[in-house]
Amino acid sequence: AQDDWDIYSFHINSTVTSRYATTVITSRVANRMDESKEIEFHVRLPKNAFISKFRMFIDGQVYDGVVKAKEQAQQQYTEAVSRGESAGLVSSVGRTLEEFKTSVTVAAHKKVTFELTYEELMKRTHGKYELQIHARPMQPVRDFKVDVHIHEEAGISFIDVKGGLSTKALANAITKTHADKQAWVYFYPTVDQQKMCDSCGDQGMNGDLVIVYDVNRDNGLGHIKKSDGYFVHHFAPSDLPRIPKNVVFVIDQSGSMHGRKIEQTRTALVHILNDLAEDDHFGLITFDDRISYWKRELVQANSKNLESAKNFARNIQDRGSTDINKAVLQGARMLNAHNREGSASILILLTDGDPTSGVTNLEKIQSNVRQAIAGKFPLYCLGFGFDVNFNFLEKMSLQNNGVARRIYEDSDADLQLKGFYEEVATPLLTDVTMIYVGGTNLTQTNFSHYYNGSEIVVAGEITDNNIETFTPQVSNRRIIFSNPSETVESTGTVSDDRLQRVWAYLTVKQLLDKELQLSGPEKEKVKKEAMALSLKYSFVTPLTSMVVTKPPGENTDVLHKPKEGETSQRWPSVRVVPFGEQIKPIQQHSPVQLRRRSLTVQRCSVNERKGVCNRLSQIDVSQTEAGSPLLHRFLFNSTGNQTVPLCFDFSGAIILKLFHHPSRGQ
Repeated sequence: AQDDWDIYSFHINSTVTSRYATTVITSRVANRMDESKEIEFHVRLPKNAFISKFRMFIDGQVYDGVVKAKEQAQQQYTEAVSRGESAGLVSSVGRTLEEFKTSVTVAAHKKVTFELTYEELMKRTHGKYELQIHARPMQPVRDFKVDVHIHEEAGISFIDVKGGLSTKALANAITKTHADKQAWVYFYPTVDQQKMCDSCGDQGMNGDLVIVYDVNRDNGLGHIKKSDGYFVHHFAPSDLPRIPKNVVFVIDQSGSMHGRKIEQTRTALVHILNDLAEDDHFGLITFDDRISYWKRELVQANSKNLESAKNFARNIQDRGSTDINKAVLQGARMLNAHNREGSASILILLTDGDPTSGVTNLEKIQSNVRQAIAGKFPLYCLGFGFDVNFNFLEKMSLQNNGVARRIYEDSDADLQLKGFYEEVATPLLTDVTMIYVGGTNLTQTNFSHYYNGSEIVVAGEITDNNIETFTPQVSNRRIIFSNPSETVESTGTVSDDRLQRVWAYLTVKQLLDKELQLSGPEKEKVKKEAMALSLKYSFVTPLTSMVVTKPPGENTDVLHKPKEGETSQRWPSVRVVPFGEQIKPIQQHSPVQLRRRSLTVQRCSVNERKGVCNRLSQIDVSQTEAGSPLLHRFLFNSTGNQTVPLCFDFSGAIILKLFHHPSRGQ
């Protein structure tokens, strides 16, 4: 729609201070037509980010999005859907990004400015932080700028720019400056350059700019920053000796792993086994409805055992159903029987489906696993593909000090598996406790493992804002990190709420994880706490929504954050186009709780190509609560010369709407 409207300015401005990134995307668009036009704002942002502000400037007026409790926003959301408007504005795209979309009608020769702000605490993996910026303005833009400013008091050890937008034709559009504690990256491509990259074309750029960096490490207590009564502590020592590990891999070989999944799993396992150190001990279990052991007990990772294990891995074949309960319990039994002093134990489960044999009740499995592990080591669950019940794996991991990770069914799935393993390959500390005398309202302070290349982050309030009595300390069974004489770095007297927002971001994330694990009144209490913080700091989280206000007479949009695994908030509509007849486009709608609706469906029969459509019988379609997939199937007879009934099949809680033939003006 480049002829209709012109994006004359598109700026992405990202500021990173103490590993906390605030990014503002500003798009200025002009309607060059002689009539009103619907103009779209369409951007992508990292999945881990919380949107905190959205506003539109139209004709001297500012229209701000307002964050509300999801239940409050639900009514507006439901009303919007029932009027046939699109309401789910954020959808998940790919592994790391979410998509934000909205539109507004702009009068002839008028302009609109869209401004979206999102915030994200950078996570350190493999010894670096990555700031991902996705540029997809949908057309070449005359004034296109990405400005990134990084300020780290500890000093920036290195900075690099990667991603599809940093290569070939676009490389010379990037300026990178690095001076001790600060770094700047500018990306200013010309209109011609915006058409020349690998993923570019007439619609302009579509790709990532990834800024990779790390900070200098003093290997002591780490970096502590305080401001206005809040502190943030980054702890990531790297000069510690690695701890020998005991690791058991529990691998799903049920029938659904057939083909590429099992091949990639075999490849990844062989790579991972090659990386085990000689003082590591390991075990391999494969399972379908039966358990297969390479060896029934853990053995040392010497060359003879590794060669034998690799042969076992290369011969894993897919076969029966899925007994997750028995397999994980056997993995836990092996680790519990191998209690080596001064070592770190890790259990890794890889599965692509729900339990279908043995114990299949998910809550019972979670309870069994929690009892078997009893907090002694972390469980990491890797969910392969989208058929897997990711919520189940996530809850089971979190209950056992681990994390769940989705492995995407792409050509690089073996590298994703290997990449995850590398994150946990080198334990440096176990049972880490972070202590803050004079600190209160702390985020998580106990960590079962600390791995090389990662980082522990704790935030909290300083009691009575008294920096003199505030004393941090980190301890585990072997080492105590403390430096009473060290002064805690302060941002000075300038008011800066950034550390407070880091604390709020981290607290909300951890409360959402906690809420997933709990039930009953405890769950409600944690949910209430997370909601209150989300509202106070205007974060769009799974518990809140942003009502996107627009000029009078315009549709109200409601913005929700999708859960992991939701490919889109918009569900497919059904389109029946008989014999090449032209039918107006069908709007798509979001799953939402609606009452039973009555729909009138029309079609044009074989002998009615001239444009006469007959009204057919009304059909009742039940809608259910969002997230309850349904299969709707119905037949009905048409009037006119067509004697064969029409059959409709569609899944999901959606509204079916077939639009009328244009020549009738309906």
